[in-house]
Amino acid sequence: GGTTFHLVAGGTDAALALAREAAAGGDIRLGGGVATIREFLRARLVDALHLAIAPVLLGSGEALFAGVDLVALGYRCTEQAATTKATHVVLTRE
Repeated sequence: GGTTFHLVAGGTDAALALAREAAAGGDIRLGGGVATIREFLRARLVDALHLAIAPVLLGSGEALFAGVDLVALGYRCTEQAATTKATHVVLTRE
C-alpha cells in the first residue's frame, strides 16, 4: 500500500528526524511496542494518541501507561466513543 517501515536503533531523536524527513510535512504515525510508545510520550513527542480498547482478555500483557504521568506531561482525553466492538479514546497533548 505504499507504506515504508524503517527500524531505527539511534533512539527517539534519530527516529523522529528520519520520520520528519520521510513525511515531508505530513503526519507521522508511531509504530512499535509499549516501551517505544512510553518513550515518545515521556519526551512529549506524541501530539495525539488514539486508543481502541476491545473487550477481549488476552492475558497479563504490558501496562501501557506504567510510570507515565499523562496529566503532568500535558495530555488530556479529548475524545471518547463506545461502540459494540471497542471503546475509542483520543489523548491530546496541550
